[in-house]
Amino acid sequence: MLKTLFSIGLWALLGWLCGTWLGPNTGWGLFAFGLTAMILVSGLQLSRISKWVKNIDAPPPPSVGPWDEVLAPIYRKLRKNRQDIDLLNKNVNGIMLAAEALPDGAITLNAAMQLTWCNQTASEHIGLNLETDRGHSIFNILRAPEFARYARQRTWPSPVLLHVQNDDRAISLLVQLTPYSLDQFLIVTRDVTQVEKLETTRQDFIANVSHELRTPLTVLSGFLETLHDMPAGSLSPEQESRYLELMLEQAHLMQAIVADLLTLSTLESSPAASGTTVNMADLICTALTQGRVLSGGQHVFIENINQDLCITGMESELASAVSNLLTNAIRYTPKDGIITVSWYLTENGNACYSVQDTGIGIASQDIPRLTERFYRVDRGRSRATGGTGLGLAITKHVAMHHNAELTIQSRYGAGSLFSIIFPASRTVSQ
Repeated sequence: MLKTLFSIGLWALLGWLCGTWLGPNTGWGLFAFGLTAMILVSGLQLSRISKWVKNIDAPPPPSVGPWDEVLAPIYRKLRKNRQDIDLLNKNVNGIMLAAEALPDGAITLNAAMQLTWCNQTASEHIGLNLETDRGHSIFNILRAPEFARYARQRTWPSPVLLHVQNDDRAISLLVQLTPYSLDQFLIVTRDVTQVEKLETTRQDFIANVSHELRTPLTVLSGFLETLHDMPAGSLSPEQESRYLELMLEQAHLMQAIVADLLTLSTLESSPAASGTTVNMADLICTALTQGRVLSGGQHVFIENINQDLCITGMESELASAVSNLLTNAIRYTPKDGIITVSWYLTENGNACYSVQDTGIGIASQDIPRLTERFYRVDRGRSRATGGTGLGLAITKHVAMHHNAELTIQSRYGAGSLFSIIFPASRTVSQ
């Protein structure tokens, strides 16, 4: 504004000087020319400013006269605001990326309990599709009576456990609802399926251990009470010998259960085995010698043993796995059955130890559970054949320790094939 007034004053002074020298008409003409020039220049400047307004992200036009003092602070403020907005957007994007990376599901709801946003984990937990489900009530999306009762409470001091079906898979979700901001709500979901399975396994394990030990303890205490209450000399030497033999048998069974539990605990708590070079042919031959004694000549054994094939591992663990598979085949194969023991190199360079029998076989629904601790397909027959119910669980852990895989193929009434397949990285040829 001061520049404009100064320019008008300057043209007025020039007009007055010219009017004094050349006459009043000349002075007024010069003054009018000056004002006209100022108007034209001002119009040009305003035109340039109008073009800039359409793209205010660009720097303002230079040399626009009195408008310089107005546009400069406006542009500086706009640039500062853009920088602040960019920084806020980066922070928001970082927060969104962090929310997407959360191992737990996160869902935001508005005051009407309608979905506004969710991360990928929540989509996987509940089967949400943000594009189609945004703006819909959470009660129409998560259709669980337990959740409806939980969400309609006034406060949510603790989470609720939901069992939902997602892509033909039953999962257990721990859901916590929390208010935030102004009439906004946050739902956090956590998949606790594995935790529930572990808890169920723990409870089953305790129950099974108690059950497995209760039977021999009951038999043993029964015999001891009988012997304690009977008068001296009331039993014949043959009866006493029989009672002691039965008690010793039950004590050995309990001792075997405890030993297998300790072995299993050691395998679970120790890292994967590196070990030394183990001659598997020797281990298998030793197991076959013991197996023939256990069989008592009732089975036919066929051997297919590669004498030059060794692997890197822990000899004691491998001996246990080799013996367990062979012993199971003997126990569950009827008289005159055939048991084939093989140790060979596969076409892809892996080493395979397998035991095939013509025994009673296993139903398909029982195969996935065979390696569970104390799992028995037929408890009555299992007790009759002996065993602790931990052999296959130990064998599975031995295989895992050696980066190997335990596979089971069986058909009920037609025999079974148990194989441990070791990776090529552990094979050694002599």
